[in-house]
Amino acid sequence: MIHPSKKLAIDTIERKKTKGIPTFLVHIMDIPLIEELAQVPPGTYEKEPEKTYLKYVWNIGINCLDQFIPDNPLSMTHKGFDEKTKKGPTTGLKNFILDGVVIDSPESVVLHMEKFFIPSLQKSIEQFDEEQTVKSIIDQENTIQEKLGETVLKSGYGYIRFPTLSYGYYGYENYFMAYLLYPDIIEKVFSLQADYAELHNKAAARAIVEGNLPLLYRLDHDMADSRGLLVSMKSLEKIWLPHFYRAIQPVLKTNINLIWHCDGNLMEMIPYLIDCGIKGFQGFQYEAGMDYVKICKMKAKDGDSLIIVAGVSVTTVLPHGTPEEVRQHMNFLVENGPETGLFLAGSSSITPGTNRENVLTFIEGLKYYREQGRK
Repeated sequence: MIHPSKKLAIDTIERKKTKGIPTFLVHIMDIPLIEELAQVPPGTYEKEPEKTYLKYVWNIGINCLDQFIPDNPLSMTHKGFDEKTKKGPTTGLKNFILDGVVIDSPESVVLHMEKFFIPSLQKSIEQFDEEQTVKSIIDQENTIQEKLGETVLKSGYGYIRFPTLSYGYYGYENYFMAYLLYPDIIEKVFSLQADYAELHNKAAARAIVEGNLPLLYRLDHDMADSRGLLVSMKSLEKIWLPHFYRAIQPVLKTNINLIWHCDGNLMEMIPYLIDCGIKGFQGFQYEAGMDYVKICKMKAKDGDSLIIVAGVSVTTVLPHGTPEEVRQHMNFLVENGPETGLFLAGSSSITPGTNRENVLTFIEGLKYYREQGRK
């Protein structure tokens, strides 16, 4: 017998008409607020982060969760990332060294790709173990599901591969200059990533079927900022999109619903993602130009309505609005969301220092829509 909380999530994924609207992952990073919602004494979270986080998840009524990151709030203070936070390629680190190569120019990016990155991809392809990958995915998902218990559905995250922009390795400036100046090398990396992804995703498809895993998975890779795409759509059509398309085909054969995390203004890319087989979206930076109403009216390539994880804005409404504006925003998301396949959540993580009253109003709203649904 499936618990009603979990069944609400499953029925929503299957686009059945439901009375209530389920709550997707709401990731709060404010430790005192986590403790308050978990109903534990101050100081408990740092001593027992996983147990406290689970109590928080259960207490606020989350129906479906893809990422289980209970230790993540420990990475940020109330003042944000402090001076002790280790810098990386995308967070201020300059002229860093990878495998003995100083990454200080687009040419150094290409050098590292040819000498290390491409050979490592080729080695991964040669050494790929399908049986071990199937087992690892099933074990990983079952372990987390067991921790979450009978009320929360663990949906997919972290086990489907596809080609990505490598700014995380090389930093924005030098990687994107290399992208512009050396497209053949960049495409070779995309192609090899897709070669590996086809092997890996064949195993992922088996894991989904053999492990009876939920048919919802969120792909997560930032390809836009508030101004628009990080690189031109024309270039993506030529050197990225064909490799992305073939990479995800093995898992699409399982009828899994792949949804895409929207960070920044991704509007230009939305039709291309749908044409590749993406069946929904999560996140939404409305202030950056994401047209929520327009997206919710779109259909998947096979004619299904899209699965939408509608996020209350963590960058404008929750930190800077009023409780009434939070209610209005949630009502807007519900009224303009698809008739079936709609989840409610935050648009991203809720950072420390976000207006407490607004967050509590948001949590109350989630409960209201779980129980009452649309008016």
